[in-house]
Amino acid sequence: MRIPLDWLREFVPVPAEHRAEDVMADLVRVGLEEEDVHRPAAELQGPIVVGQVLSKEPEPQKNGKTINWCSVRVVPEGAAQPLTGEGIEPSGVQGIVCGAHNFEVGDKVVVALPGAVLPGDFRISPRKTYGHVSAGMIASSTELGMGDDGTDGIIVLGDLGLDPEPGTDARDVLDLHGEAAEINVTPDRGYAFSMRGVAREYAHATGVPFTDPAAAVHPPAADDAGPAVRIDDDAPIHGEPGATRFVARTVSGVDATRPTPPWLAARLRLAGIRTISLPVDISNYVMWELGQPLHFYDADTLSGEIVVRRARAGETLTTLDGKERELDPEDLLITDDSGPIGLAGVMGGAATEVTDATTTIVVESANFDPVSIARTRRRHRLPSEASKRNERGVDWEIADEAAERAVQLLVELAGGTAEPGVTDVGTRPQPAVVEMAADFPSALVGVAYTTDEVVETLRALGAEVAVAEAAADVAPRLTVTAPSWRTDLRIPEDLAEEVARLRGYDAIPSVVPVAPPGRGFTRRQAQRRRVSAALAAAGLTEVLAYPFVSEEQNRRFGADSDAQGQALAMVALANPIASQYRYLRLSLLPGLVETARRNLGRGFRDLALYEMGLVFLPGAQLGSATIPPRAVHPSAEVLADLEAGIPAQPWHVAGLYAGHDSAPGPDHDPRPVDWQDAIAGALDVADVLGVELTVRQGRHHAFHPGRVAELVVVTEHGDRVVGVAGELHPQWLEAEDLPARTSVWELDLDALCAAAPEIVVAAPLSTFPVSTQDVALVVDEAVVAGDVRATLAEGAGELLEAVELFDVYRGAGVPEGRKSLAFSLRFRAPDRTLTAEEVSEARAAATALAAQRHGAVQR
Repeated sequence: MRIPLDWLREFVPVPAEHRAEDVMADLVRVGLEEEDVHRPAAELQGPIVVGQVLSKEPEPQKNGKTINWCSVRVVPEGAAQPLTGEGIEPSGVQGIVCGAHNFEVGDKVVVALPGAVLPGDFRISPRKTYGHVSAGMIASSTELGMGDDGTDGIIVLGDLGLDPEPGTDARDVLDLHGEAAEINVTPDRGYAFSMRGVAREYAHATGVPFTDPAAAVHPPAADDAGPAVRIDDDAPIHGEPGATRFVARTVSGVDATRPTPPWLAARLRLAGIRTISLPVDISNYVMWELGQPLHFYDADTLSGEIVVRRARAGETLTTLDGKERELDPEDLLITDDSGPIGLAGVMGGAATEVTDATTTIVVESANFDPVSIARTRRRHRLPSEASKRNERGVDWEIADEAAERAVQLLVELAGGTAEPGVTDVGTRPQPAVVEMAADFPSALVGVAYTTDEVVETLRALGAEVAVAEAAADVAPRLTVTAPSWRTDLRIPEDLAEEVARLRGYDAIPSVVPVAPPGRGFTRRQAQRRRVSAALAAAGLTEVLAYPFVSEEQNRRFGADSDAQGQALAMVALANPIASQYRYLRLSLLPGLVETARRNLGRGFRDLALYEMGLVFLPGAQLGSATIPPRAVHPSAEVLADLEAGIPAQPWHVAGLYAGHDSAPGPDHDPRPVDWQDAIAGALDVADVLGVELTVRQGRHHAFHPGRVAELVVVTEHGDRVVGVAGELHPQWLEAEDLPARTSVWELDLDALCAAAPEIVVAAPLSTFPVSTQDVALVVDEAVVAGDVRATLAEGAGELLEAVELFDVYRGAGVPEGRKSLAFSLRFRAPDRTLTAEEVSEARAAATALAAQRHGAVQR
C-alpha cells in the first residue's frame, strides 16, 4: 500500500519537514511494516520542460518504420533565452526525432533536453539518427518513471487538461515532486488498505488529531427511487450471506472523455495506480481514500433489476480483462435480466463496462462476505484491488458515504448530474461484542496496564467500551463493541493485542522468565536426549525422514517373516502427499534406507545414519476417530472415543551403516561394515540407558537369513524382544542398488526407557589384577555361539568379569558338522587377588555347564 504524503496530510497534520522515511518510522510503532520509498522526481535531473510542437514531418524509413522530424519550441515565444547548455538552440526551438504518432502540431508535450538524466541513468545528449541531429527527446510517462499510462505514445498535456507555457518545468506541471511511503499491510488489517485507515493509524502512533474523510461526506437518505436492487443469496457460505449491504446511485449527463485532473492523476500515479479514464480513476480514487471498493455500470447496458445471487450451472461471464470464465455455484454474482454482469467484489463484466460513450453511470458500493470473495478470487485466479480489500473485510457503515463521494466527483469532474433516489438494501452486520476482564491485557502481555489505560486505548481505537462495576480487589469486566472497520476484533486476545500495540511495543520489557524449580526435561525426554547425543558422539549423522511410506515398505520392515501373507494393520492417510505413500510408517527403517539411497546417489559412499521418531501401530482400534462438528464442545464420551481411535505411537530409534567404517589412508585399509556394527550400535544405545540387552539369533524376511539378531530385554515378567539388528537381505540390496552388507538396527526406545533403572550407577572399579583364561569348545554347527557364551557366564559364577567370543574355527582337528568356539574369560575379585586355583575352579565350572547343556567338548 503506497501512501502519498500530500494526500495523507489532508487527514492528519504530518509535519512539513517529515519525509516518507519519517512517516514509515511512525507507522512501524503501531505494527505496520515499512517496505519502500517512492520519489518519481528523484531520478530526474537536468532540463525537463514543456515544449510546443511547431512542425511534424513524417519520414518513412527503409526498415518500414516511420519517424517524425519535429521542431519543438521549449521557451515562450519572444522571451529571452532562459536555457543554456550544449545542444540547446539559442532560438529555443529544438529539432527532435520522435517515433510516436499520438500528437499533432500545436500540442504541448514534455521534452527532455540535452543534459537531462531520466530513470535508469538514461542521459540525453544530441545524437545523429535517421539522418538528423536529434537534440532532445519527447518523453512518455514510462520514460519519466511515472509508470505505464496504458498508451503507446508520449504525454500530450492537452489530453490531461493542461496548457502550460513552453519552457515550464514539466516536473511542476505533472506534480512529480511528491513522495509516497510504501507499507506492508498484514492480512488481518484490511482497514489499512486506505488513506483513511493509514491516517487513523498515524494518529494513534503520534497522538495528532485525525480527520475522518468519511465524516465530511453527507449522503442523502435511502428511498425507493433509486436503481432496483435485490439480494437473493440462497446458498450462503458458512452460514453468512454473500452480500450484507448494497448501495446504488445514478449519475446522468456524464462526459467520460474528460481528462483526469492533474492533481487526481498525480495522486493515483504516486499511489501506484495506472490512470485509465476519468470514471475509472474516480472509482479508484474513492477506494484508495475510503477503503470501499466501488463499481460503475453503464446504465444504458443494464436491463431490468440488479440481483445479487449465486451462479447457476453452466453460466459464464466475460470479465473486464476480456476472459470468459466458467462460473461455480459458489461464485457470488451481480446479475440483471440478461444474466451475470459481474463477479461480486472481484471484477465487473465487459458487457456493462463504462466507455467513452457512456453518459449515465450506476454507482455500486456494496459489502460482501470476505470468505466468499476470497474463494472466488482464488478459484478464478483473479486478484484485484477490490478483492484485496473485500476479502479482508470492509467497513459496512460507509457504503453510502463512498457512493456519495463518487457521485460528488462525477458531478464535479465529469459534468454529471446526481439523479434523485438512493438504493440501500441488505442487512448490516452486527458489530462484534467482546467481554474481557480489564486486567486481561496485563496478564497476557506482561505489562501493568491500568483499567483507565485499557479503556482509553480501546476507545481511541474506535470501540465502544462499557465498564461494569466490580469489587475493589477484582478487575472490572469490560464489554467492548468493535468498530465497523475492525472486522478482525473477535476475541479478548485481539483486544489485548491492540492495547499492547497502541500503548507501544517498545514499552514491553525484555524479561527472561525464571524457570520454576522442579521443571525441565521429563525423564523420557532426558533419556532420549542422552541416546541422541551418544549416537552423534559415536559418529552417526541424525536424519529426519517423512513418516509416509508405501504398503510395500511397511510390509518389508514392519513385520517379521511370520507375518507374511497375513493382513498387516496400517494407518492409512486420507489425503496422502503422493499416491504411493498412503500409509504411516510401522518402522523407521524405510526412511533411513531412502535417505541412504539418496545420499549414495549423490556420491556419499560411506554412511552412518540414525533417526529417532514415532512409529504408528494401529493394533485393534476401538474408537471411531470421527471428527466432531464445529462450534460444539465435544462431550467426554466423544473425546474418549477419539482417544481410543488414535493408534499407538511409540518412540523408536534406528541406525544404518553402509560402505566402510572409516576413510582410506596411507597404510590403512578401511573395514567394510557388517552385522557386528549394527549390533554394536544397538548395544551402545542400551548401555547409555543402563539396560542390558541379550543378543539372540533372529529371523526377519528383510534381513540376511544368517546375519540377523533379535535384541531382548530380560525382565521379571519374561523376555521381551525390543529390537532387531543385522545385515539387510543381499538379494534386496542388489535389487535396490545398495552396497553389499548394508546393516541396520532398530529399537523400541519407549520399551528400553521403561526398562531402564531410575539411576544408572557405574560399576565400582577394582584395584586388584585381572586373571584371564581361554577356553575352546567344540559344539554342533546348530548350536548358537551366544547361547554358549551365556552358559559360560552363568557357570563361571560371580568372579567372572567378562566373557568374549574371539574365534570360530572349522577344519582340521574338528569333526565334520561341528565347530570350535574360542572364548576369553576374564576373572577379577573386588576385594582380593584371585588365586590360580579359584580361577581354574571357576573355568572348570563354566565348561562343565556348557558340556551339560550343549554337549561342548574342550579342544
